[in-house]
Amino acid sequence: MTSLYIDSPAELLALLPRMRAAPWVALDTEFMRERTFFPQLCLLQVAGPDYVACIDPLRLDSLEPLFEVLLDPHIVKVLHAAHQDLEVIHHACGRLPAPVFDTQVAAALLGAGEQIGYAALVQDLLGVTLDKSQSRTDWARRPLHPAQIAYAADDVRYLREVFARQQAELARRGRSDWLTEDCAALVDPARYTEEPEQAWHRVKGHQNLRGVQLAVLRALAAWREQRANTANRPRRWIVADDTLLELARRSPADLDALARIGGVEAGLLQRHGEHLLDLIATARAEPRTLWPSVTPRRLPGGAQAAQLDALQRVVQAQAGELGIAPSLLASRRDLERLVDGARDVPLLRGWRARVAGQAALALLSAADAGPVAVPAPADGRPDQAS
Repeated sequence: MTSLYIDSPAELLALLPRMRAAPWVALDTEFMRERTFFPQLCLLQVAGPDYVACIDPLRLDSLEPLFEVLLDPHIVKVLHAAHQDLEVIHHACGRLPAPVFDTQVAAALLGAGEQIGYAALVQDLLGVTLDKSQSRTDWARRPLHPAQIAYAADDVRYLREVFARQQAELARRGRSDWLTEDCAALVDPARYTEEPEQAWHRVKGHQNLRGVQLAVLRALAAWREQRANTANRPRRWIVADDTLLELARRSPADLDALARIGGVEAGLLQRHGEHLLDLIATARAEPRTLWPSVTPRRLPGGAQAAQLDALQRVVQAQAGELGIAPSLLASRRDLERLVDGARDVPLLRGWRARVAGQAALALLSAADAGPVAVPAPADGRPDQAS
């Protein structure tokens, strides 16, 4: 099937009825963000039962008619590893398309591992080897070459058959609702918005700071986030993570001390030096009760260690019964938090609670941490994964 290249309003409007005619649409994006804070949507690929199209947003004045279709709640949007594509669409139109069927999530629920790539999935399910020669394309440059358009179109061309097979297999195994639950989390707007005051959590190495240092880092990271947002430049172009950490550690009190910190270049010092010193001083003057904190990881010992081992056996046994990775049910860190008294862990929500979480709670409430019976799969039937 020949793929369409859509770069005019008339061509886009002609495509939309075909998109509305099916209950699903395969979707992918190509974008650039190496030089920007926000992702720049450069190409949007869609496919249905009888078409494959690459839509060029750089040649179109408005994508609003297209977004109206993508935001239709009666049309399932099929993507692979959907998070980044959804982030791009959220930035482009301010909303998130739902419902979503993520074929990477579906693959994990069907036992293919948690992070299988699109090319590997197409190879495994369809026996097709995808051409990856255009993976380093600068998608913002025009004109696009036929090979680039064909490469982009393949990202949705085979997604259709992958979706059909996974949908049928999920239904056969009684796991369709699992997919629905996990994909619903992908379209939570909170995943795609972050308050500047929380940006310090993103700074690599923040776990190594303590006390007032974290208060300083919070102030500096919030400033950087706002600057990067306003200028639409990558965070590292404003100030690198390691420089923020060093500023938080040393808390310079004057321009000379600020200038001696590695990564504080002359331009930054001249334009923002006084303001950075003000931020540092204000953060250091905050009451101790307002300082952020990092809870150090406390490894369980004694009876808690025995409980953790028993929980891992429950999770591993049930994952083995279901033919999925144990980490898909719960990470070791989740189990550590569970033993430590936390109850806001994925294992205790939705389908995970039904297939393993209830057994985990029963184990924790028991008088001892001896052997426990592993529950049967949630549908009560032997799983047919193997």
